[in-house]
Amino acid sequence: MKAGCWLLALRLTGALAAQAQAPVDVHGTVQSAAGAPIEFATVTLHRATDSTVVKTEFSDPKGHFQFERAANGRYLVSAAQVGFVRQWSPPFEVAGQAVALPVLALATSAATALKEVMVVGQKPLYEHEADRTIVNVEGSTLAAGNTSLDILRRSPGVTVDGNDNLALRGKQGVLVLIDGKRQPMTGAELADYLRALPADQLKSLELITNPPAKYDAQGGAGIIAINLKKDQRLGTNGTLNLSYARGAFNRYTGGLSLNHRRQNLNLFGSYNYSDRSFLNLLTIHRDFYSRLTATGRPLTGTSDQDNRSPITLHSHSWRGGLDYNLSENTTLGAVVSGLDNRNATAGTNQTVLNDLLRGREQRYNATNTSQNQLDNVAGNLNLRRTFTNAFGPQELTADADYARYRSNRNQLLRTYFVGEPDLANRLDQNGLLVIQSVKIDYLQALSKQLRVELGAKSSLVTADNDLKYFNDARLDLSRSNRFRYDENINAGYVNLNYSQPRLTLQAGLRGEQTNAVGKQDREVEYQDFQRNYFQLFPSASIKRQVGDNHELALSLSRRIDRPGYGQLNPFRQLIDRTTSGSGNPNLLPQTSYNVELTHTFKQKYSAGLSYSRTSDPLLGVVQPETDSTVLSTFRNLTRQHYYALTLTAPVDITPWWKTFNNAVLYYNRFSGAVAGTNLDRGGVAVTLTSNHTFTFGKGWSAELSGSYESRQVDGFFVQRPNGEVSGGAQKSLWERKATLKLAVTDLFFTRTGRVTSTYDNYVERFYQRRDSRFMTLSFSYRFGNDKLTPTRRRGGGAEDEKRRAGS
Repeated sequence: MKAGCWLLALRLTGALAAQAQAPVDVHGTVQSAAGAPIEFATVTLHRATDSTVVKTEFSDPKGHFQFERAANGRYLVSAAQVGFVRQWSPPFEVAGQAVALPVLALATSAATALKEVMVVGQKPLYEHEADRTIVNVEGSTLAAGNTSLDILRRSPGVTVDGNDNLALRGKQGVLVLIDGKRQPMTGAELADYLRALPADQLKSLELITNPPAKYDAQGGAGIIAINLKKDQRLGTNGTLNLSYARGAFNRYTGGLSLNHRRQNLNLFGSYNYSDRSFLNLLTIHRDFYSRLTATGRPLTGTSDQDNRSPITLHSHSWRGGLDYNLSENTTLGAVVSGLDNRNATAGTNQTVLNDLLRGREQRYNATNTSQNQLDNVAGNLNLRRTFTNAFGPQELTADADYARYRSNRNQLLRTYFVGEPDLANRLDQNGLLVIQSVKIDYLQALSKQLRVELGAKSSLVTADNDLKYFNDARLDLSRSNRFRYDENINAGYVNLNYSQPRLTLQAGLRGEQTNAVGKQDREVEYQDFQRNYFQLFPSASIKRQVGDNHELALSLSRRIDRPGYGQLNPFRQLIDRTTSGSGNPNLLPQTSYNVELTHTFKQKYSAGLSYSRTSDPLLGVVQPETDSTVLSTFRNLTRQHYYALTLTAPVDITPWWKTFNNAVLYYNRFSGAVAGTNLDRGGVAVTLTSNHTFTFGKGWSAELSGSYESRQVDGFFVQRPNGEVSGGAQKSLWERKATLKLAVTDLFFTRTGRVTSTYDNYVERFYQRRDSRFMTLSFSYRFGNDKLTPTRRRGGGAEDEKRRAGS
């Protein structure tokens, strides 16, 4: 394999002097049959081989349209507008020079002589590009009534473990963006947020595995970019969504989005409400051993637990803003958003402890009730100005972000022993997190072949968490604490992109200076800390077109994953009498070197080889503390090696049956030591996804999705295979203004978790069942004007900090 990789790399490097194709612009004009320009026509770029949609743009007031930096290949262009017949261009080649298409003259539709008809185009559910996979959620049957986390779980190469940690192609350390901004959460808190965000609000997901230097260096496994829907219709219009689902409990969601667009001003807003109930079941068996001796490793104790946790989630989310065109080339935007997320748990626990050394058995029952609330408000101001020179586009963008997250967590754990007094433990935790950032980016074409991107960003984070711990209503000062954390990151980058015919080169360098201070009122287990460091993050890529059907790409980068703010928080939280959770202020950031080689055939089928080497990998662990208790926390290991083969194959079985298939075969190896146990373990794993879309005509369509995860090794955890099958159907109503959908998730109830965690003196086996099988009936209705306009809305610049804030 290594010799083959070097041969391909040399072939790519030798192509520097070759004459080949590069991404160029494709432009043209849309007119009526009488020669009048048609404004806001929907213009779509298709692959000539199968008419697959590549991208969509809109014509301007003069009827002009342009597709920027189209990859080399053979294409078709179609143009459509209400009241006209769709018009197609002849097939054409993109081959290193700008392409000027003949005028697309749209004839008046005879069907609109008496009434209006709507010309509808449907993007494929999955699209694969050179550096990313795109999941077009909008319009998907499986999005009906589901959450954003459900959609992520079914996306190619994405997995969610039993602790709600996201992984991309088997690697954790994923950077999650929502409309260009990171949410201040990881793990369970990010999962709760995504559960509160209805999938009906999503436009698309982008899975980016090796991003360039203009992105924050955070995210060793890559980026998951979640793009929300944006209404581009003129006038006043909106969309109403309602859904009801039934699993173990009822689930209700509803949402309304409104948009008002007139000339230079666009106002938009949305509101969503969710009332969802879930059921989590967890069975745990633990074996405790003494240290290894010459006679073996004797078993000293065991424990068995059955946990039942019904969860009720109520969330209100809203978003509003405006875009104002100061001039033809300058747009000023503002966005304000908020989330009120409240969840309540009423868990029960049954435990049996066996002390084999003393021959004693202890039984107890417990109730664990909690009330959690997260309130956040975020605002963004953005400015975008575009220029042009003799060589190409210029663009200046600037963002200022402010976000405030307030959390409150009240927990009461009551334990009822047999023959012993009952105990009551209560925790009151209050947190405040404020994130401020400013960001500026500039793009300049230096020649027809070379462009440069420059940018800078500065962010300031302040976090304050206060924990009060009570034993039988008495304040326990030894466990109560206050943790404050301040972090400032200053970053700058430069990125060069050079294009020749059939060849593209990119090289970038990003520098980030980090200043962090953590302080506690009581240094119970950990000391205060102060860290200041500067690191460089280079990236480079080369893409070479070989003939008409083959494309080779090689990319390299260095990336970082800083611990989340919550992961550094040393507070002890009770899970049950034998299990507690805590952060770790001693955590170091993990850094990784990544390389990926990809071959794409006919712009559809791809095969990629990738490798990464990670220093100080961050892992969640459940480690022994005593002969009967364990601690759930985070630790740095020494090293992680990752090798992967990724295969992607979209296959059209019939004109009405299309599939997208993805397979990731990877090998993970970890080394390090935790709790006196040396780890040197690796394992081969495979994840498979296959998604099928069916179009039956007369407004009927359906989807079927299947996924499989083999046995996986993740540090001290080994997970057994699991998977799921989901499906749904939908019917368009009332001239496609309304849609009725019915979907079933995890049809055979196979999305379960069976995991083993092994140390020298401790082995844990747990079986987790979530409320993953449910049926959803949903209805959406679109009202208002159907005429489109091409205004773009942008996200903000505080992405990195918001992603880490709640972890």
